[in-house]
Amino acid sequence: MKVLVLGSTGYIGSAVARRLTADGHQVVHLVKEAGRVAPELQSRVGDLADPSALRAAVTDDIDAVLHLATPTGDEAVDAAAVDALTERLHGTGRAFVYTSGVWVLGATGDTALDEDAATNPIAIVGYRPRIEQRVLALAEDDVRAVVLRPGIVYGRDGGIPGLMTGWARELGTGRYVGSATTRWPMVHVDDLAQLFVLALTKAETGSVLHGVAHEAVPVAALAAAADVAAGGTGRAEPWPLARAAEAVGAPFAEALGLDQVVSGRRGVIELGWRPDRPHPLADLVDAAGGDRG
Repeated sequence: MKVLVLGSTGYIGSAVARRLTADGHQVVHLVKEAGRVAPELQSRVGDLADPSALRAAVTDDIDAVLHLATPTGDEAVDAAAVDALTERLHGTGRAFVYTSGVWVLGATGDTALDEDAATNPIAIVGYRPRIEQRVLALAEDDVRAVVLRPGIVYGRDGGIPGLMTGWARELGTGRYVGSATTRWPMVHVDDLAQLFVLALTKAETGSVLHGVAHEAVPVAALAAAADVAAGGTGRAEPWPLARAAEAVGAPFAEALGLDQVVSGRRGVIELGWRPDRPHPLADLVDAAGGDRG
């Protein structure tokens, strides 16, 4: 397949582009500025705030579109971008995969929520469920529309766990927002890339998928592992919400303290997804061991 990928130079998007290429697909990178990718790679120029450029990028030779770009924070802009990217897909059965996230579920309690659960988004993703519904409605126009919600992504020294390692290195101890009982649903970036390709090639139209390999990872343990990754002994301390908000902003601080248990079984059962990368705690500690030689 020839796949137009938005966000292909980012943390998740670059992993997805690598996996697509490894599986024999052609990646066309949609970038904000010419020269953002190597000259030998196929690319087109477009921006979420420029619907005409997005529309022009989806030519007849494009078999599918993967939207992994970071949302703008403006619902009207993001909605217009979805409309522009999918206008030429109507009536073709071609795939459009939109990236959302598990924060749309809000706090879950102790029962693992699956893709059929109602959304209850926190502030940082407040309008995202409406964009999801806009995407899923495209099934009525013969677009193979899929929404994929990653959990907290880790691996390759990136994602929020990578930030946590940096904080531990800076402060001399790991730290976490909220209670020591807080849990995060998580997925390795390479396992997530595999799920994106499966969603692109196999998911039925109107599907919602959770990109979650580990339903509930204790955040305090993750902070301790981040301290080890930073060269420490495995210490972790709570980071009061008010102080975290001063450092990273209130919406992100709220997200860091969000307690969630989320199931990703649908991708396993329906698409044959087989996440096999190390657990996030082991991934952080093993990376530290490698760095120490």
